[in-house]
Order: sequence, then C-alpha cells, then structure tokens
Amino acid sequence: MIRKMNSILRFDVLSLFPKTLDGFVGESIIARAIENELLEINSLDIRHWAKGKHKETDDRPFGGGAGMVLKPEPLFSAVEEVADESTTVIYMAPDGEKLDTPMCKELANEQHILIISGHYEGVDQRVRDQLVTREVSVGDYVLTNGTLGASILIDAVSRHIPGVLGDEDSLKEESFEDQLLAFPQYTRPSEFRGMKVPDVLLSGNHSQISKWRETKRLEKTQRLRPDLLKN
Repeated sequence: MIRKMNSILRFDVLSLFPKTLDGFVGESIIARAIENELLEINSLDIRHWAKGKHKETDDRPFGGGAGMVLKPEPLFSAVEEVADESTTVIYMAPDGEKLDTPMCKELANEQHILIISGHYEGVDQRVRDQLVTREVSVGDYVLTNGTLGASILIDAVSRHIPGVLGDEDSLKEESFEDQLLAFPQYTRPSEFRGMKVPDVLLSGNHSQISKWRETKRLEKTQRLRPDLLKN
C-alpha cells in the first residue's frame, strides 16, 4: 500500500509527560506538515484514564525490585478509547525491534499510530501482551522518558510521507538508503581556511559527481558501518 498525497497520518502519544512533545511538534518540518494537514500529532496524558483520588498510574513491581511499573488499568482504558480497527499500537521499549529505514517506510503507510511511552521500569507485561502491535527500540540504550523515543519515531516516519519534505529526492541519497551511508556535503565558500571543496563538485559534470558521491558512500560505509555492506 502506498500513501496517497494529502492523506493524513495521525499519531497519538500516551505519556506521563505529555508536554515533552510540545517543542518538537511546534517547530520546523513537522510543524509545517501539521499545518499542511499531512500529519496530526496528539499528546495524551495517561493520568486522564487513571482512577481514584490520586490518579495513580504506577505501582511497585510484584516480586520486588527497584523502580515503579506503569499500571495496566489506565493504559487499557486509554487504548480501548483511542484506538480503532485502523490503529497500530506501538510500545517504545529498549528491548523492542530496532527502528530502521524499512520500518519507517512501512509505518508511513499507516492511518493511525498510537504510541505508548514507557517510563520508570516500563509497563505491566499484560499491556505488552494484549494491546501492543509492535514493540520498537530507537537504540541499545535506556531513556528515562519514552516520549523522547516516540519523538524520534514520529520524525523518522514522517519524512517518508509524500509532501512532508520539500524535496522528495533528498530521501534517495540519505544515510541507510540502499544500505549505504550518505556522501559528504559542501556549500559556499569553495575555500575556507585553506580547506577546499573537491574539484569534481565544482566541475558541473553531473556524471562524474554522481560517481564521486557513490564512491564516497561506499568508502564511508566500509569505514564506519561495514555491517551494512554484509546485508
């Protein structure tokens, strides 16, 4: 399935710290995409679905251990209210599948993505077992706030929606396209503090420039990420 131009991808993010998204969605490319009705991004406070006087959303883990775990009741209530048959529910977790370009392209064709942000020691396993479609990690490290990971996912996915980027051709030569890293970029002035731009980029010979860029992509990938070439 290929997303049609001007169709809207809606992101809902469930978080204990919903204001974390405010600056991100109000700036630059993402802000323009929202204004142009290509994206809808909603930050939802998990406490809205918590019960009781104190609106408790977390508790101590059974079996002991450090930290707190997000309770199942508010998350089940939230997902059941917000999601429908078109929704992909994603849980941001360091032990999830790695976020990469193929996944971003796949998710860019969804209609509605509901992201559960993990906090503290994570969420009750019953949430992961019963509600979550995909568990996604942004890297082999742990964040204190899963909404930061959600922001990364939203940004990476949104770039693959037609109309979000001003120049769609820029996607074709980015890092990780075709399992290669990006080539070096230069701009004016052509010489700065004795450092010169490679002559080929000033030649106007587009065929030679294309070959130079491809060579640099291969060299850079071999040097920094040889694992990509194995794939």
